[in-house]
Amino acid sequence: MASLPSDAAPAVARRAARASREPYEFKLGHLPIYFLLTVGAIVSFTPFFYMASTSLMTLGETINRRFVPHTPQWVNYQKAWTEADFALYFRNSVIISAIIILGVLVTCTLAGYAFAKIRFPGREVIFMVLLTTLMIPSTVTFIPNFLLVRGDVIPWGSWINKLPALTVPFLSTAFIIFLFRQFFMGVPDELWDAARIDGAGHLRFLTAVVVPMSRPVMMTAALLTFVRTWNEFLWPLLVTTTPTWRPLGVGLYTFITEAGPQTHLLMAGAVITILPVLVVYFFTQKQFTEGIATSGLKG
Repeated sequence: MASLPSDAAPAVARRAARASREPYEFKLGHLPIYFLLTVGAIVSFTPFFYMASTSLMTLGETINRRFVPHTPQWVNYQKAWTEADFALYFRNSVIISAIIILGVLVTCTLAGYAFAKIRFPGREVIFMVLLTTLMIPSTVTFIPNFLLVRGDVIPWGSWINKLPALTVPFLSTAFIIFLFRQFFMGVPDELWDAARIDGAGHLRFLTAVVVPMSRPVMMTAALLTFVRTWNEFLWPLLVTTTPTWRPLGVGLYTFITEAGPQTHLLMAGAVITILPVLVVYFFTQKQFTEGIATSGLKG
């Protein structure tokens, strides 16, 4: 019997998989599930629709609580970008996010590998203590972090209104370390044995073997870190008093004036703020899903 060409095998497998799938059959018993999913989708989508709709209204229409604008005011986006100096805030957010993402990937990769593959005294105890920090609300750490960046604890000078205050406290997170550790636990020990026979140490094995295999989990960690950093508001508001290093989240606060909020410009700024997150997720959703599925966090 003639064998199939190697390039035809995947196509045959896909056709066989499609043929083996059962045709969809509508069942009345599924109606409650469909209803709940539809309600959930509407509830989730409504705030975004309201935000986009309000961003195209005049201030009078927002005061009168209209649900859709009479005439779309696309100029609101231009006003939000120029009047609130969004170009500066956008640049700050990009720089802060890039530094934090790079720092998280480096520190959490090293820590996750150490907890997964290096045996040292107290490893499990230290890891359990690290996991317990996930139960501490982030706002509880604001005061000690603020005292650190202000130089009250360590005499390195004040970082208030400086870039390190917005980046250094977030260069490592317990959840991302846990994410990497779970993924690295799945790397076969036989690969480490083979690398050790060839004379490689842990650092060489990590950089040459483990990291190239870890692209999905790294993309997941980068995306989660980006979303958290990009949307940060309370901490930048606490450690900055001038616009020099304030990110977009704090920049939106400029639309709250003594005369009341400029809701139409506030929503236009919110749309501008959320667009990069949607774009990044659109291009990384495949790696994000794969990273979650291969890190031991799937349900």
